[in-house]
Order: sequence, then structure tokens, then C-alpha cells
Amino acid sequence: MSIQKSSFGKTAAGEVVDLFTLTNGRGLTVKITTFGGIVTELKTPDRNGMSGDIVLGFDNFEQYAKGHPFFGAIAGRYANRIAKGKFSLDGKEYHLPINNGPNSLHGGLKGFDKKIWKAEPLETAEGPLLRLSYFSADGEEGYPGNLNVMVTYTLTQKNELRIEYSATTDKATPINLTNHSYFNLAGSGNVLDHELMMDADHYTPVDETLIPSGEIKSVKGTPLDFTKAKTIGRDISQTPDYIKGYDHNFVLNNGGKSLTFCARASDPKSGRIMEIYTTEPGVQLYTGNNLNGSITGINGVKYEKHAGFCLETQHYPDSPNHPNFPTTILRPNEKFQSTTIV
Repeated sequence: MSIQKSSFGKTAAGEVVDLFTLTNGRGLTVKITTFGGIVTELKTPDRNGMSGDIVLGFDNFEQYAKGHPFFGAIAGRYANRIAKGKFSLDGKEYHLPINNGPNSLHGGLKGFDKKIWKAEPLETAEGPLLRLSYFSADGEEGYPGNLNVMVTYTLTQKNELRIEYSATTDKATPINLTNHSYFNLAGSGNVLDHELMMDADHYTPVDETLIPSGEIKSVKGTPLDFTKAKTIGRDISQTPDYIKGYDHNFVLNNGGKSLTFCARASDPKSGRIMEIYTTEPGVQLYTGNNLNGSITGINGVKYEKHAGFCLETQHYPDSPNHPNFPTTILRPNEKFQSTTIV
């Protein structure tokens, strides 16, 4: 087991960006940068013991700084979309930056994915641990409240990447945090042959801008039925043309009551299997629909459409505007806590 720190670059403002490499001694290695808390690499052996990177990303800071589709990043203060960039809370209306069609996405123009996080590396009995912290000031990207956020990555002896989120605030504010890694268990090509199963009998239907209607519908009889394992590509052509694949929030059967099974993905070619457990009530399946080969990743790999899939454990999109959804409002004297295990 080990955790090593190296230089990853500097921002235009001169802020130092570090990269931490965590190794658990059982075949897993993960690299995480203080820029956006991004998971840049996650290496794991295939059925033949050959190590390969199973997440999309870059091996240099410059490409992250130029902009990217949230590869491996911490999304916040509010992951996913808020309709028309506005919500009301305790009688006051708040306005957020519009950065995704008519809506606000993943925290706005400079969300948590573009911030420099303070890092504290530790070696524990469970495995190497990286604790990241960030202070989000009242009014940042339009959100109320001074928010202290902590995200802890632990690479365990059980070959898990455990991600624990916590936060406190001095004023009521919505909060929804997730990791936005794009997975490809084969290490290359597209993910349409990957098999996926999710413990979700329902989903939240959306309009053409991907904002929920407020309904919760059964997946039965739709291309969104992953209650039994099937390939990601089997029914993908039946999804709406305006989505061009999967970009849907699934309602997990456990409802976020405790840490429980969320999803299982497997790649028949490499033999790799990934299971996800979470305390969140939902998970967003996104299949890299907007990738088009214009982005080149590690080892010169061009990321074509469906080159990766995301399973973003989360509360539902636009929850502040839907009182029937599980609340995302954090108040003073409360503590936000969430755990996801990959």
C-alpha cells in the first residue's frame, strides 16, 4: 500500500495542482488530482492479470484546464441540472448561471470540478486515503450559504474505491454531490457490449432539455429497464433522438435509506466486473452520447461516441423545484453525508 504525491501543473492564476497516486498492493491503482478532485486514472487487472485503465481522462493538467466533459470530476455544488437556473428557498428566489441549454448544470460556470481542493493524504489499515476539502463561499455561482465540503477517497484492501462526501453550511442551501467518472471496463472501444444491471424499477421522465417532469415512472416495457442484466447497446437506439443514448436518472429501490447495492457492470472481453453501492436515492446513467472523437485521452486514444458510461450516484435532477422528490436542502446545524463505493 502506498500514496505518492507529484506535481501536475499550475493554473493560469499560478495555483499549484498536485496529483496523488494511491496503490492498494492488490492490483489497483488510482490517480486523483487536486483540480476538481478528478480521478484521472483507475487501473485494475483483467481476467489474465493484465492491468488496464478503466476510466476516461488525460495524463496532463493542460488538457483538463482547456475544458472537458467532466471526466472523473467532483460535480457540485449541485450535480446534474436545475431548470432555468433558478429555485426558491425559504421565500427567496435564487438565480444560477445558465450553462446547459436553458438550464444550470453541475454547479454552474465554475463548479467544484474546476476548483483547487486542499489535500490530506493518509495511509490507513483499510488502505491509502486522500481527503480533499473545499470552502464554497456564500453566493458562489449563485448558491446561498458558506459551505465547507470534504470528499474522501479510500482505495481499500477489498479492491474498492470508496468515496465519502460531507458538508456543513451556515445558511440553507441545496447540495448534490457526485463523481463523474466515465468507465470503460475494456479499456478501449465503446461500451455498448458491456452488460449492466441496476436495482431500479423506476426513473424520472424528462423533457427535451433533460429536466424532470416530476413524475416517477416504471422502467418496465421501456428501453430503461436494466432490472435484469443486458448490454448497454441492446435498446439504446430506442431512446429519444434528443438524448441520443442514455442520460437518465434512475430511482434506486432502496431510496437512499442505507448503503446498498446500486448497479453491476461487466465486460465480457476483459472479464472485469464493477459493482456500485451507494447511500444516494438515485443514479444517473450517461453513455457518453456527446463524445465524437474530438477529444484525445491517455496514450493517444480518441474518445468516440459511447466510449464510456457514467453511473453518477446522486439525488434527482432539479430536486429544489420538485417538492415530491427527496430533499437536497442542507440547513445550518445539519451535516450532509453520502457514501458511494465502486
